[in-house]
Amino acid sequence: MPSFHNGDVQIAYLDEGEGDPILLVHGFASSKNVNWVYPTWVSELKKHGRRVIALDNRGHGDSAKLYDSEQYHIGTMAGDVTALMDHLDIARADVMGYSLGGRMTAWLAHHVPQRLRSAILGGIGMGLIEGGGPGENVALALEAGALEDVTDPVGRTFRAFADQTRSDRRALAACLRGSRRLMTADEAADIKVPVLIAVGTTDEIAGSAAALGKIIAGSKVLDIPNRDHMRAVGDKVYKTGVLEFLAQRK
Repeated sequence: MPSFHNGDVQIAYLDEGEGDPILLVHGFASSKNVNWVYPTWVSELKKHGRRVIALDNRGHGDSAKLYDSEQYHIGTMAGDVTALMDHLDIARADVMGYSLGGRMTAWLAHHVPQRLRSAILGGIGMGLIEGGGPGENVALALEAGALEDVTDPVGRTFRAFADQTRSDRRALAACLRGSRRLMTADEAADIKVPVLIAVGTTDEIAGSAAALGKIIAGSKVLDIPNRDHMRAVGDKVYKTGVLEFLAQRK
């Protein structure tokens, strides 16, 4: 698997297919494989004539594991995305992020819009502004000695997932504590690139997609029927909606 260094941090990535580039940014405690390869996003986008790039966020997958929460600010993590684009000599790309990856994508859309042809915010609605989702309870669960020691139900879910994926739990806890910065409503309203907001209708983590859509002028909202935060990722409605959005955007 190829990798590059952003400063002294090694970032693993994949780069497959030919055509207009789309860069995929996975969610917290996931990886490029779990979020994008296994649910067939990479193969589907390649089939529709796209060059697909996906990275393992710092602290995740095959990328460097860091244990200082200060190294996981949203802007710092988003900087890995633009550093990868620079490494591959890509001036602009469509960027799709899921959950934490959606927060990173929104940060890019606000701070460096010239690098994005569009922003697809998957698994994130008003949570971008209002917060919610995993918090200190999850960080403590990740640091617990064993799954049996975790009583918090949300913490148990994330701890079990981290164990299943053999993740570095200490790095994930640091990432969770460092990446908590929310976007203000004014910052979100300032986003001018084409935006698609895609959230499952039973997602209790992302927050309202429709409410965020009202703040980001001109954005499109895609409801993924009967899907929660975890199960929306590979849904056919999600894939079809993204492909239609990419085909229609300027």
